[in-house]
Amino acid sequence: MRAIDILKTPFWAAELASGAKSFADNPIIGSRRLNEKGLHVARMRLAERMSDWRRERLAKLVSEEDRRQYAEQGYICRKDVLGPEELAGLRQEVEANTFDAYDMRQGNAITRFVPLPPEVLKDKPCLKRFVNGSLFQNTLRYVGSVNADSIVYLHIVMTEPTKGKVDPQTSFHSDTFQPTAKSWFFLYDVALEDGPFNYIAGSHRLTPERAAWEQEQSVQAADARNKLHARGSFRLTAEEAKQMGFSDPVAFNVPGNSLVVADTHGFHARGKSERPSVRVGIYGSLRRNPFLPVTGLDPFSLPGIKGRQAQIHMKELQLKARWRGIKGSHRYAGKISITEPSPF
Repeated sequence: MRAIDILKTPFWAAELASGAKSFADNPIIGSRRLNEKGLHVARMRLAERMSDWRRERLAKLVSEEDRRQYAEQGYICRKDVLGPEELAGLRQEVEANTFDAYDMRQGNAITRFVPLPPEVLKDKPCLKRFVNGSLFQNTLRYVGSVNADSIVYLHIVMTEPTKGKVDPQTSFHSDTFQPTAKSWFFLYDVALEDGPFNYIAGSHRLTPERAAWEQEQSVQAADARNKLHARGSFRLTAEEAKQMGFSDPVAFNVPGNSLVVADTHGFHARGKSERPSVRVGIYGSLRRNPFLPVTGLDPFSLPGIKGRQAQIHMKELQLKARWRGIKGSHRYAGKISITEPSPF
């Protein structure tokens, strides 16, 4: 072992009590010997139990129907969320303005992220009401099992199926070993041909079959050829899903004005678009240390910081890219309209 590795060992060990997930970057998390003894699956079990415990304390945030749907399926889906006037006002605010945008290219798809800090929302009352509203915030908090501030963006997916390599998001995968929440409020209709969000219902639970599969993956994950798999976002084949007893994926080709909130610890993917398409939505993400025994005490909810996580995250990514002398995954596209062609 190198001297630098000896110095890093306490930090690697400390990450076991956090949301760290990379088998390739942490030799303890990625240890073949420890995972043969069940380290990875033990972390999953504890994370799930802690999440369930916290979620019980947040039950009042959502309806009984939402709680039932999440427990059975791993997601909450609501249609006809806003009234006609409010929906029209929100669409107008999104369409008529320009925003600071960051584009990420993955294969034949570009995903545009537009942070929505308080200064962006201040003159957009419909957008502000929705982002700060109880439905968007509470469903995220319930599924994520934490009463905390979420990361929020305008989220635009632009796909050109005949250009570039295959989008890696179209492979079924789990984001991480712990329960975690993502939401999409779709402003416009999403057709099946446009490659909608797909989710394998019930895959958010650590069944005996999934535990056995996770154990097998964890033993060899550090050396996986797929970098995303090696970093803890396990990829899944259709045959493996069947072997675990899961049903066919649910495709969310939903009408505009629909909200989908999913536990992306469950297996999910972006559908393969059959035609050039643009999908516009409001996106939220909520993930915190899975082993914390409290639902609150969120530093990002403090005055001056609340509502700025997306903005802070993008600045952090830009600084890291400059430090490493690379272009980075999320590149600043300028102050542009939401569906303007990407400069990259």
